Amino acid sequence: MDSVLKIGHRGAKGHLAENTLESIQLALDFGVDMIEIDVHRCNSGEIVVIHDFTLDRTTNGSGEIANKDWSTLKELKVAGAYKIPLLTEVLDLIEGKSAINIELKGSNTAEATCKIVQDYVENRNWNYSDFIISSFQVNELFEARKFSEKIPIGVLSKASISEAIKIGKELNALAIHPSIGIVTKDKILQTKKAGFKVIVWTVNEPDAIARMQEFGVDGIISDYPDRLVKVQCLKLKGKVKSEKKA
Repeated sequence: MDSVLKIGHRGAKGHLAENTLESIQLALDFGVDMIEIDVHRCNSGEIVVIHDFTLDRTTNGSGEIANKDWSTLKELKVAGAYKIPLLTEVLDLIEGKSAINIELKGSNTAEATCKIVQDYVENRNWNYSDFIISSFQVNELFEARKFSEKIPIGVLSKASISEAIKIGKELNALAIHPSIGIVTKDKILQTKKAGFKVIVWTVNEPDAIARMQEFGVDGIISDYPDRLVKVQCLKLKGKVKSEKKA
């Protein structure tokens, strides 16, 4: 319970503009074990960190990311103040400070992302165990697995954990990433019995965080990573008090 991974959702989404270097830095400041981000491949080939398929919600631009060159994207503002980062910029920022969960959000992202992961493992101070590649897009996960047997994979699910386990076995995945809305204690036990770690998303309320820890998940993704730290500290204090009484 005390070793549950604290994972910042799109950085510290609940505090600062999602998927920005500033939001990611804040999550690091809170003491996360891992950063979760989303990536797309833009028209000129770069892997950019942004959630939506279009620019309209989070930036002062509009249109599909896949149709934009990096020369255009790098001039835009997120939430009026921040820049869209490249995946490489995020990796440079967090190197040696935390692990990373890269969600392949857009199409045709797997190969280019995996090439970056491979490069950072071979030429920088990264290990494959510092990465998880996850996605709802099963075809992208199979492309990632085809590229490398070494890169850890997580299967995202918001409908059926049983189906995710089936896919996970085909992929030789590390983890299943279910939505909190479909998680039960029995489902977590089923997933662990099948040989997978369980990383649940998106868990924001303190009571829900505590419940997921009690259920025995391996990682919790939250918009408020500071709450993950706080709940864990409270549990540790409670454990110490119990040991003293005993």
